[in-house]
Amino acid sequence: MVFNTLVVDDSAVMRKMIIRTLHLSGVPLGEVYEAGNGQEALDVMADHWVDLALVDINMPVMNGEEFIQRVRADDETRDLAIIVVSTESSETRINQIRAAGADFVHKPFTPEQLRDTVLRVTGVSDGEPHDMEAAGGGGFDF
Repeated sequence: MVFNTLVVDDSAVMRKMIIRTLHLSGVPLGEVYEAGNGQEALDVMADHWVDLALVDINMPVMNGEEFIQRVRADDETRDLAIIVVSTESSETRINQIRAAGADFVHKPFTPEQLRDTVLRVTGVSDGEPHDMEAAGGGGFDF
């Protein structure tokens, strides 16, 4: 199974780093879409099927928490696998994110952390080989 993935972050550099990390970690990717804020992400989702969203919290126009609320309120998207990728350190806020149905990965992260979280939230077992060394990955933080 491949995942059509949406990466939402107001930093274009961070979006590229997340996408590169997903490729290096062996996550089976289909189409990869990018958005600079939650509203742009909703616009992308109106035009494209997405299986997985990796979302920052602090963004202009629409932040990650509001994006999650909007996705969960829509019958067509409420089951979307969402991972928040953020520097957020408030345990209260992280718990609110998890209560809203999203998982959380702290920046900086390793390719293994991101891969393991993607596999967990999408329900894919890690029975398939993910050869990070062959992909040129492993041993670094983003």
